[in-house]
Amino acid sequence: MKNVRPGRSNALLKQATQTDRAVLGIRDMVLRGSVRAGKRLTELGMVDVLGVSRTPVRAALQRLAAEGLLQSAQPNGYVVRSFSEAEIFDAIEIRGALEGLAARMAAERGVPAATLDDLKDCLAAMDTLLATAAPGDEQLSRYGTLNARFHGLLVEAAGSAMVERILATVVSLPFAAPDAFVSAQARIPDSLAILRIAQTQHYEIVAALEARSSARAEPLVREHARIARRNLELALHSADALTHLAGGALIRRAGHG
Repeated sequence: MKNVRPGRSNALLKQATQTDRAVLGIRDMVLRGSVRAGKRLTELGMVDVLGVSRTPVRAALQRLAAEGLLQSAQPNGYVVRSFSEAEIFDAIEIRGALEGLAARMAAERGVPAATLDDLKDCLAAMDTLLATAAPGDEQLSRYGTLNARFHGLLVEAAGSAMVERILATVVSLPFAAPDAFVSAQARIPDSLAILRIAQTQHYEIVAALEARSSARAEPLVREHARIARRNLELALHSADALTHLAGGALIRRAGHG
């Protein structure tokens, strides 16, 4: 086995850290609306903005293009993508299908007791939050953190690195992740009622996993993912919610040009 020189190893680590920093920086700029859909991004331009060298910026732009947030533009550079409502709905549906697969695999293989306990603890924390939440309450955004943990535990329970890897690619797209609507949640009409429906579904999913009922777990999870579609539909009809939706400016709304 070939030895790796410490200096070379440290350089690679630093490079990876700078690339991650560049990915996060560019993604944040796009989702906050600092750069609009159709805007051309170049390596040199991003070097000046982010304060990192050209190589990690190049890697970051390539990664974001692979995720679907950017698209290659000739003769050089990348363009910020926009997304139709249909594309977003498709991404949500694909996430639901993959999470449903994860749930089926988890039920068939058996979920470890410790993971079931973690899922139930997560549900209890969400119950506590929802018990004191009010419509339009900003604290509803805290639900997103717990919800993301629940979904992460669900995928982890499948014990499939391949499913995790493919799902990570899907949820990297705007609006596809379980917590995609956190920033607008408090401003979406009927958001509290929707969250309570989602919480009931959470309990049903955990019960199916505990009973090792793959036939029930998979469709429950797929149906649960459609909550995100409902949130998007409501956000699109609320100017306030859309303004507070991360990446909302990237949506090409039907009938709005």
